[in-house]
Amino acid sequence: MTKSGAFVFIFILQLRHMIEGHPEIYMFAIYSSLIWALWLLKVILSSRYRPFTGTFTGTTSVVVPVLDEPEDLFRDVLARMVEQRPSEIIVVINGAPNPTLERISEEFAPLVRWVHTPIPGKRNAVMIGTELSTGDITVLVDSDTVWTDNTLSELVRPFADTKVGGVTTRQRILEPERSWITRWADWLENSRALYSMPAQSVLGQVGCLPGRTIAFRRSIMMRVMDRFMNERFMGVFLEVSDDRTLTNLALQEGHRTVYQHTSLVYTDAPLEVKKLYKQQLRWARGSQYNTLRMLPWMLGHAPVLAIFFIMDIILPFLLAGVIAGWIYRAMSGQGYNFYEGFLSEYGVQSGVLLVLGLMVVSSVVSMAIRQVRHLSEKPMDFFRLPAFIIVSTAFLMPIRLIGFFKMGHASGWGTRAGAYAGGNSNDLLVEQLDADREAIADLDFQPASPDGAVAVLEAPPRRATRVAAKAAPARRLNPKAAWPYVIGISIFAVEAVSIVFFS
Repeated sequence: MTKSGAFVFIFILQLRHMIEGHPEIYMFAIYSSLIWALWLLKVILSSRYRPFTGTFTGTTSVVVPVLDEPEDLFRDVLARMVEQRPSEIIVVINGAPNPTLERISEEFAPLVRWVHTPIPGKRNAVMIGTELSTGDITVLVDSDTVWTDNTLSELVRPFADTKVGGVTTRQRILEPERSWITRWADWLENSRALYSMPAQSVLGQVGCLPGRTIAFRRSIMMRVMDRFMNERFMGVFLEVSDDRTLTNLALQEGHRTVYQHTSLVYTDAPLEVKKLYKQQLRWARGSQYNTLRMLPWMLGHAPVLAIFFIMDIILPFLLAGVIAGWIYRAMSGQGYNFYEGFLSEYGVQSGVLLVLGLMVVSSVVSMAIRQVRHLSEKPMDFFRLPAFIIVSTAFLMPIRLIGFFKMGHASGWGTRAGAYAGGNSNDLLVEQLDADREAIADLDFQPASPDGAVAVLEAPPRRATRVAAKAAPARRLNPKAAWPYVIGISIFAVEAVSIVFFS
């Protein structure tokens, strides 16, 4: 996650004041120190990153869970996959029947086969596609993700190393110039691809293989499938963050998870603020939920990864404390006045303008340093830095906090009509899985080639998942959903004490 630009000017003054032995504790100095330390860690690690160049000779099955997509986009998505000749492509239509998607899939037969499940939700679709697949490597692709030349061949290179269990691609946003939202989203994706992903890949411990296009050894997915579909934490089965969950399970199985910079895909981004908010909230909930769930394992097996993800939780709380401290000191008149010298020397009006100018300049310079790799690719984005800082701080930070408190709440996908709904449907989904598996087992798969590399669905495709609808169970209170509230309120309480008595 991109953090706000640190006001270097204030940071230096506060840090000097603390070093000189004054009793005050300045959360902004701590916050800024952590951001810079985290950035330096990413720079040092990522400087060692090199893409994999080995040759993998096994078979590949591409699984595409889809609810609904525009006809032209979905046809283009499949066409680009077919050009790269995987062993098979299995389209799993979930939710309401979609004759348009069925027809488009059939245009690319026999390489592309489709099945349908009335159960909405990506996890169930992933399970169906994986269990129907036959390749050594299962590639999971979002239905709005567009491959580029050699996406597949570059993606599977790391599997030449038998220790590698999962691989992800470099991901960018389609036509980022469409709006400020797509431009901002593309910047975030590129920043992640230039710093966080290569840094974690060097350790063989990418903590979340983003799900637009990811690949796992099928043998791993089959071993962890039951946990993927049923494992609960804080009393809830969370449908979202399926990519992070699969990554966690691959790591726990003892495999390396890595990033392949030379495999590039493009994906869409929301064009409305409301949908962007729901998307980012879904990611914030799922990420922090999985961080707490994986924390004991990370502390014992991946301490650097633990640092990355713990900071993702702590920094928004610290920033909230910084803002609260500024408000408290402004209203109470307490605390050391770092600007007194400027105001005395230049007068109130000129002094205030000078201080504000120094804050803006130092903030932009600070962020420019930490975004130098992105700016080397897109120099004109330097002039957009103030807007990038404001949006990343004022929009993302509150969402991270809301996502933390709502981790234990079961909720749906949030951005698509007819998608997984969350809530009571959690229990309904889990109850229907066995029925889906029994139906999958009834399918008659015959090899379309002597070596069995491509499977052909002989039975009517919808037999795979015809499950009778059940009434949703009554809502049940989940006391464990209170854990994030207890933790979050405790953090705020500690910050309040620090602001009142030590600032």
